[in-house]
Amino acid sequence: MNDLTPDRLAALKALLEARKSALLGQFAGRPANEFSRTPAVEEIETSPADSASNRTLNQLEAEADDHRLAQLAAIRHALAKFASGDYGICESCGGPIGASRLDARPEACLCIGCQTRMERSRH
Repeated sequence: MNDLTPDRLAALKALLEARKSALLGQFAGRPANEFSRTPAVEEIETSPADSASNRTLNQLEAEADDHRLAQLAAIRHALAKFASGDYGICESCGGPIGASRLDARPEACLCIGCQTRMERSRH
């Protein structure tokens, strides 16, 4: 696994579970289907400037939802790795993910070296 102690692993898992619950709480009472998303601001007949502002606010809310869904997916993925015993192992090189990196980003699936290489290759 990693040089993580059982206590530290338990703390990281609890942190991930708490983040998962918080994200799910933000979606509570909202439609699960992305296409039935209710606009954050109703677009009624108003001035063109108001309509543009309302569309912008709705787009920002949709982007925030997409970001939350991506975070939730990463957290669920990390939690699944606890069950398989792969938590703390880099998905690219197979080496350990540093404990300080996991403390900062418990959902991390790449070690800092592989993450850096991946980000550089995007640019």
